[in-house]
Amino acid sequence: MFLSLWRNCCALLFASLLLSTPMLQAVTVHGTVTDSLGLPIPNATVALIQNGKVIVSQHTAYDGTYQITSSAAGQFYILAGGTSFRQLATSSFYGGQFDAVEQSVVLEPEWVHQSIVVTATGTPEPQAQLSASVSVITKPDFQNRAVMVDPLRQVPGFDVVQTGQRGGLTSVFVRGGNSDSNKVLFDNISMEDIGGRFDLSTVSSTGVSHVEAYRGPNSVLWGSDAAAGTLAFFTPHGTTPFPSLLYEGDAGSFGTYRNEVQLGGTWRKFDYYGAFGDLQTSNSVPMDEYHNITSAANLGYSFGSATSIRVTARNADIATGLPGTYTFYGMSNDGKQSDQDIFLSAAVDHTFSDSWHALVRYGLARKREESEQWYPAGDLIDGNYYGNFVTIKGANSYDAAGRALMNYGGVYPYTIDLVSNRDNLYAQTDYSITPHLTVIGGFRFEDERGAENEWAYDFSENIERANYDYMLQVNGDFKQRVFYSLGGGIQKNQLYGTQGTPRIGVSYYAVRPGKGKFHGTKINFNFSKGVKEPTIDDQFGSLYAFLLANGGQAAVNQYGIRPIGAELSRSYDGGAEQSFFSEKVLLRATYFHNEFGNQIEYVGANLIPTLLPNLTPEQQQQLEQFLQQEGAYSLTINSGAFRAQGIESEIEYGIGRNIFLRGGYTYLDAVVQRSFTSDAVGPSYNPLYPTIPIGNDSPLVGARPFRRPPHIGFAGVTYSAKHLTVVATGAFSSRSDDSTFLGGEDVNGGNTLLLPNRNLDHAYAKLDLGVTLPITSWLSYYVQLDNYLSQQHVTPIGYTSLPANIRTGLRFTLGRTVK
Repeated sequence: MFLSLWRNCCALLFASLLLSTPMLQAVTVHGTVTDSLGLPIPNATVALIQNGKVIVSQHTAYDGTYQITSSAAGQFYILAGGTSFRQLATSSFYGGQFDAVEQSVVLEPEWVHQSIVVTATGTPEPQAQLSASVSVITKPDFQNRAVMVDPLRQVPGFDVVQTGQRGGLTSVFVRGGNSDSNKVLFDNISMEDIGGRFDLSTVSSTGVSHVEAYRGPNSVLWGSDAAAGTLAFFTPHGTTPFPSLLYEGDAGSFGTYRNEVQLGGTWRKFDYYGAFGDLQTSNSVPMDEYHNITSAANLGYSFGSATSIRVTARNADIATGLPGTYTFYGMSNDGKQSDQDIFLSAAVDHTFSDSWHALVRYGLARKREESEQWYPAGDLIDGNYYGNFVTIKGANSYDAAGRALMNYGGVYPYTIDLVSNRDNLYAQTDYSITPHLTVIGGFRFEDERGAENEWAYDFSENIERANYDYMLQVNGDFKQRVFYSLGGGIQKNQLYGTQGTPRIGVSYYAVRPGKGKFHGTKINFNFSKGVKEPTIDDQFGSLYAFLLANGGQAAVNQYGIRPIGAELSRSYDGGAEQSFFSEKVLLRATYFHNEFGNQIEYVGANLIPTLLPNLTPEQQQQLEQFLQQEGAYSLTINSGAFRAQGIESEIEYGIGRNIFLRGGYTYLDAVVQRSFTSDAVGPSYNPLYPTIPIGNDSPLVGARPFRRPPHIGFAGVTYSAKHLTVVATGAFSSRSDDSTFLGGEDVNGGNTLLLPNRNLDHAYAKLDLGVTLPITSWLSYYVQLDNYLSQQHVTPIGYTSLPANIRTGLRFTLGRTVK
């Protein structure tokens, strides 16, 4: 009897173990589905997807939670949706046997566009919970674009200035700040040169999944150079369980052609993505050919559900002609600039628990810029080379005629080689004390190495800076109505010393979004400080160091000239967001007030001798020629200060599921408060306009900073349907202050080619149109028409804009596209 009972118990136990084995080996995926404010969404549909198939699906509980169990292992993603919410797929993740994976989902409103961003707080946060101003540019916004210049014109507060045609130096002025006061990131590692200078024309659309554009200082998170804004580019991930291949090729006007191929997918614990693009064009100006060859890769491996490693890389080989300010000379300079940029990010990400997460990231940047001029274009007059006789006319109706200095006499061919290398190691941990309070801490070590070489004159200088950043920040909310972020950073830079950068942001929902005509009222406030380190050129060209080395101690004492140091910024902004008609329309308006102090100014080589009055006229002339031959056309000093305040507005309107409208307008009131040109060496004058003071190298006190128009705007219409996609965009700008920078450069060494600064640059309206027409499930035809009004003055004075141009091509997709 006992033996029989024992056998029955053993059989029952064995059967139970056998039946329970799949469950013991199952992966469990759990989380919470919330709206953009963190409120739980009950009865939302949640599905676990593997290999494009639904493995398990269910609905969330009353508190928005879900838990899905599956005996499968491998790469998954969650697909979630709900009434009045857009269906959303998470990034792919690995789940193995016995793994418990958290995948919380934030659903977006069905009509307006909101995203998860990281540049504002250092951790993924919904835009609706942020007080800061952040715009996200997604792949559909730049699908037919070759480079990322024009898509960024569709961001409020972003003034994009390109000096010339494709490949011309392109700068971004954020809310009136200087163009080198922005942190530029590739997968969260620095892309900009040492000191913040960055040429946006070097970034092709190849290997870019989306872009985050942050307005305001954020040195707390990103360190030096994030003094006016942050611009972050991200690389796509492979997501499909099989290789997905995309190829597109097009050709167009001005000898333009482009080829691009992308490949991505997943295999067990591994995901991969690679891209290669080649853009070639001749532009419309002689000697202005441009090519950009870019390759990108993104490789990820999951050791389990808690630990992963990801390596991304980007390489760009770029060459462009240097015709110069073509309309000032009536001819092109015979020059070429070559850039080779290599970026690498390697990150280890580990989740200790649902509340505690950490990462370590290594970043590498190798940038080399080589500018070559084979011969001195122009006519030889008294030892220098001058362009043709031209008439220069500004948008302010002032004009001047003559021949401008094009090249100095000297040794040719002439080459300048700039090197900007960076290695950094960043560690961050974030811990959620409660679901409503998270603490983030971070540390960054950065080793920067730069060089400037002028081989023709046997001139070479090198620098190295070892920098440290420390960061602590608290993010939280109160009853999903008040959201706040409070943080502080310490930057310890080898050149400028130690600077502290606080930041605080608060947003309050007076009325939560929802159904109704006026539901969704949000009020924002931000305060922050930023810091920017000097560039390599700024450090090498220090006016203080030059004067001390050349007997100028009296001028140093008289004008309080100091060693080159950090540039500082302070900003506060406040505004409101209002939703209309059940979140189909979203209106944002923000007032900002920025102060930029200790700014670096440039003192022209022709003005330096006036600071050394003990020199004879012959010695002053020799000194000026020496500076010009050494490439020191100006020297640098921390003497500038200006204020930039204004109003930034934006509207989004979703009409049904197929039409989306965007528009924005920014008013900028910027004024120079302090300038070395005004305070010390004095303004310049054109004898044709003897009563009008002119700033040649820098704007004068009381004037506007150069190339920052008081009015800019944009508009966009997207129509997306199964058989047709149309994207029409426009960028608009009023006139802006600028200089011809031709002081002392007429044939007599005079200022007759200088024009008054006020409203010197022309206003413009740049309109573009992109159309994509699917032919089959794997083949599409597309056309991109840019500047179809053929505006001549999209560029600053002296440069020639690319006229109306068109590209047309085919796009092939094998497998599913990567996201």
